Amino acid sequence: MNNRDDLIYLAPMEGITGYIYRNAHHKYFGGVDKYFMPFIAPAKGRPLRNRELRDVLPENNQGINVVPQLLTNSGEGFVKAAKFLKELGYNEVNINLGCPSKTVVTKYKGSGLIYDTERLDNFLYEVFAADVMDVSIKTRIGRDSSVEFEDIIEIYKKYPISELIIHPRIQTDFYKNTPNMEVFAEGVASYGRPDTVCYNGDINSVADYDRFTGDFPDISKVMIGRGIIADPCLAERIKEECGDSTYDWNRFFIFHDELYRNYCESDVGRGNTMFKMKELWAYWSRLFYDVEGAERALKKIRKTRDNGEYEAAVRMLAALCR
Repeated sequence: MNNRDDLIYLAPMEGITGYIYRNAHHKYFGGVDKYFMPFIAPAKGRPLRNRELRDVLPENNQGINVVPQLLTNSGEGFVKAAKFLKELGYNEVNINLGCPSKTVVTKYKGSGLIYDTERLDNFLYEVFAADVMDVSIKTRIGRDSSVEFEDIIEIYKKYPISELIIHPRIQTDFYKNTPNMEVFAEGVASYGRPDTVCYNGDINSVADYDRFTGDFPDISKVMIGRGIIADPCLAERIKEECGDSTYDWNRFFIFHDELYRNYCESDVGRGNTMFKMKELWAYWSRLFYDVEGAERALKKIRKTRDNGEYEAAVRMLAALCR
């Protein structure tokens, strides 16, 4: 039996979970208690770039519990950006120590920073000494080996981290292989503060969630990324607010249409919106496995070359569902 008091977070996904997506999801689907923004990399001279500023502006996040995420290895850069975010009204900021991208890792950022525990310790000392606001951390369990997590956890234990979000893969796994649940369990035990730990990794269904909570009843926070993108109703399903037997296709396509329209009217532009939507359809396609004729319509969506073709293909799929 699921505990409705458990918290579900939407993981930050670059290029996908920006403010337009967050607003549409929050409007049409429930169950997400906290939305994490795609990472901001503080620039020299100014804390945020124009695109990043649009994503964090309060007017673009009204009524949503949202947390900005910073990707940096500079204590000074972090503090400058955190102070700016605090002026905008935020009371929590998340540090990205999990991004596995090679271009990020080679700069000792993301999961590249956890490889050098001395550098990590110095960075966190500056961050927490400034005491700007609550600081949570999203981390992997190592860069090259999960053995590294023993030393990483010892660093984390030194600081008043508001929430520690653990994705139990190493950097070189990227998103392949399976999460190392043994190391996750050992890390939670060593950390000693299970009430502040959040799990992240491969929760793609209610069954996945039930399996995790059955194995880790003391962990009451779960972050989900690709699972919620693929099934926008997943958080509701987990919280037993949405039935499993049928899918509310009308709500899904209203959500799609608003998302599509808002992207077209934004700086993304009408032409680029089609490609942005195709990225989402790569996740959504799995929802239609038992809809007769859906594969033909999905193929048309994948092959569309302009917005008119795209809109017609989506209407065709919607008719099959309704």
